Amino acid sequence: MMVNKPIKILLVEDNPADARWTFEVFKDSDIKNEFFVVKDGIEALHYLRHHAGYKKVPCPDIILLDLNLPRMNGFELLKEIKDDEYLKSTPVVLLISSNYPPYIKKAKKYANYCIRKPVNFDHILKILHCIDSIVLDNFHSK
Repeated sequence: MMVNKPIKILLVEDNPADARWTFEVFKDSDIKNEFFVVKDGIEALHYLRHHAGYKKVPCPDIILLDLNLPRMNGFELLKEIKDDEYLKSTPVVLLISSNYPPYIKKAKKYANYCIRKPVNFDHILKILHCIDSIVLDNFHSK
């Protein structure tokens, strides 16, 4: 990776064990990062729009989004992100747990990438590769 500043990653994940495991993998990776976690779609919107207790948080370079979330599901959040002029350019990697084709087709309508929810280290490596590609593309296009 050629970027020297840390990549700001926002993980939207309601399962504490999945969030903790994903954080540990990124902590141990060679990608310099700042890792932030929110637990549902409503909290993610507050974070992304700097509302409530998120007034001074950094804007993420990339969002890792679980689709099965409480209060506002991942599809609803993804639509909000991509319909927002300020947020729509933020790359989103969907973490999906279903191989149901209509579900995946709907997810790909708005997301940059869809990856089967991490259940092993190979899946996390794919996410790291996607992040590397997306962020480098965004840095070079600015």
